Amino acid sequence: MTTHPEVLWAQRSSASAPEKNVVYLTVNLPDIIESTLESDLSATGFKFKAKAGNAAKGLQEKEYEFSIEFYDEVDPENSSKRLSSRALDLVLRKKTAKAEYWPRLYKGSKLQFVKTNFSKWVDEDEQDEAQPLPDDDLDMGGMGGMGGMGGMGGMGGMGGMGGMGGMGGMGGMGGMPGMGGMGGMPGMGGMGGMGGMDFEQMLAQMQQNKATDITEDDSDDDAPPPLEDAPEASK
Repeated sequence: MTTHPEVLWAQRSSASAPEKNVVYLTVNLPDIIESTLESDLSATGFKFKAKAGNAAKGLQEKEYEFSIEFYDEVDPENSSKRLSSRALDLVLRKKTAKAEYWPRLYKGSKLQFVKTNFSKWVDEDEQDEAQPLPDDDLDMGGMGGMGGMGGMGGMGGMGGMGGMGGMGGMGGMGGMPGMGGMGGMPGMGGMGGMGGMDFEQMLAQMQQNKATDITEDDSDDDAPPPLEDAPEASK
């Protein structure tokens, strides 16, 4: 018994670009045995006959057959087909270049095994925005890959802060009378000492600065307050 395979179709149309004026026809039948395939494409129709099946996959071998008469003529010389393990795909060039879609794929009564291929179909008024299909016969080069973004340069390290000079070591204490002097403790490294000024001079300078601060504080206390801080006169 001959069985009809599922046939899917979609289309594009163009009055000015023949390569965009096509019908996409798919015989949705996996594991077609190529040696049994008979396909005849003419300007007015398409005939198909083949066996399909795969014992290793548990698919029983069957014979499939159908024929359809196209709604309008196609150009077989500029059409193409491709057989894969999943289906037989055809791209049929419409003979008449028109902007309008065919209202249907075939003439005559309804064929239950022919269905719309919604994965390829676009509405007539949206086809200009549609992406080209990967299996059509348009001579379009692939888009170049986008270059990777350059790496961001590393941030320079922060320079180390200079070490603080150590305080000058304190001299050892003198030995007690009659006893041998104890050696001075070694100075601790640290902040550099204040050069040229001995301890007595430093104390004298601190006392002088303290006296000056007291004198300036006294004179500030006696001065009148700034204008903006003066209390407002009572109204």
